[in-house]
Amino acid sequence: MRARGVEVLPFPSSRRAVTAAVRAGRRIVPMHGLLDVDVTEGRRLLDGHGPPLSMTAFVIAAVGRAVAARPEVHAYRDWRGRLVRHRHVDVQTLVEVPTEQGQFGLVHVVRDADVRGVADISAEVRGVKADPASTATGLALRRLAPVAGRIPGFFPAMYAVMGRSVRAHELAGTVQVTAVGMFAGGGGFAIAPPTLASTSVVVGGLSRRPRVVDDEITVRDVLDLTVTIDHSVVNGAPATRFGADLRRRMERPGADLGLGRVT
Repeated sequence: MRARGVEVLPFPSSRRAVTAAVRAGRRIVPMHGLLDVDVTEGRRLLDGHGPPLSMTAFVIAAVGRAVAARPEVHAYRDWRGRLVRHRHVDVQTLVEVPTEQGQFGLVHVVRDADVRGVADISAEVRGVKADPASTATGLALRRLAPVAGRIPGFFPAMYAVMGRSVRAHELAGTVQVTAVGMFAGGGGFAIAPPTLASTSVVVGGLSRRPRVVDDEITVRDVLDLTVTIDHSVVNGAPATRFGADLRRRMERPGADLGLGRVT
């Protein structure tokens, strides 16, 4: 017989930072696009590398280049209402790390993702997972979050300032890539709550599906992506072109991602 009842626990300070980020993202007017991308060739190249490379790193590199080609998708408005557009692409991603309060998605920013190869990005993400304290956000999670989480209104005030600050956006990244597909088998989309980034890409499930290739039906590896763009700064046509460009780069990866040429 199992015991009935409830267990009351303190709300983790790390989760206070997450809920504050979600509330800050409410200023975004989200426009969602669902993409199913054939990554058969990409997986072949990733698995053929020693050691095998991360699919998340592959997506980050492709997103970085697609955003660099269409910089309007990561523009945002500053506190004076002006449109700010970065000349570089820094991709914010989440790396699951252990903490005293359980597993936590640590924010890590991959700098200059538009000019770096998949192997380089993959090694960086693995390094953060192995030693979270090697990053500024990891140190902040360990030292500041437990204290700041006890101060009423600290995290909401922090994100309110960050939302319109050029310097804060430079530090926090210009685009977000979140991977949730690794936690469940099969395909599937996921729509994450908006954050400060004007463009967010959620990596969903990976599955084997029939696709038409050269007028023949064949089984391919298909990855589900959800692209969310702030409609208050980006129109539908540029957002659609960005999605098409991202799909092309992922379906036909080449030397520009540091994976070698497709044969």
